[in-house]
Amino acid sequence: MNEKVKTKSAIVTDELKDKLDGVADKNYKTLMKNKRLKSFDVNEQVRRKVKIIMNVLTILSFIGCAIFIFYGLKTQIFTSDTALREFLMKFGFWAPVIFIVFQAIQVVFPILPGGIGLLGGVLLFGPVGGFILNYIGICLGSIAAFAIAKKFGNMVIQLFFSKKMQEKYMKWVNRRKFDTLFTIAIFAPIAPDDFLCYLAGTTKMTFLKFTIIILLGKPLAIAIYTFGLDLIFRQFIEWIV
Repeated sequence: MNEKVKTKSAIVTDELKDKLDGVADKNYKTLMKNKRLKSFDVNEQVRRKVKIIMNVLTILSFIGCAIFIFYGLKTQIFTSDTALREFLMKFGFWAPVIFIVFQAIQVVFPILPGGIGLLGGVLLFGPVGGFILNYIGICLGSIAAFAIAKKFGNMVIQLFFSKKMQEKYMKWVNRRKFDTLFTIAIFAPIAPDDFLCYLAGTTKMTFLKFTIIILLGKPLAIAIYTFGLDLIFRQFIEWIV
């Protein structure tokens, strides 16, 4: 009887060991896969192709902005509240939603200078409305960029940004005070925020800490750019009209 019990116990133990070994092996493979993904180096050929695509999208975006400005001047949506209101009514509820999505995508895929989107928000929705929508869109895009970098690591930075910018800011990662440097840069209106959001995603910074820094640090820079660009554009309109 005891022999049978021992035999069954041994069989159960072996089966349990096999299952544990299988789980451990699966976890190890997943870990190694993630490590390979995080440390993946983008070769020069892939980087060049992505750069060409980004440049083409940038040119097309600039052309689209130029066409829109010409349309806006012709239809007076930049100088007449009535014309602007009629233009926005065509899109209804979706007008602010579309703009927020545009601003978020602009952060994730930086194909245009951020100032163009900020100016567009003010021209379309007024100073206060434009500021609010710019803030929401940019914060959402920044959080998305951080999350993408957490998932894919340096690969994204290598694809989207120049080596010169990488060399300039990558050394921040090796410093103990990266979080402090990042916070100061986000509050300042001159730092390359898009790149820094991706860079922060490759560090040990937590999602919660990053989100708090973005939510508190973005308003000042957005306000400076938003109202400053609006003032410059209004003066330009008065000069050409």
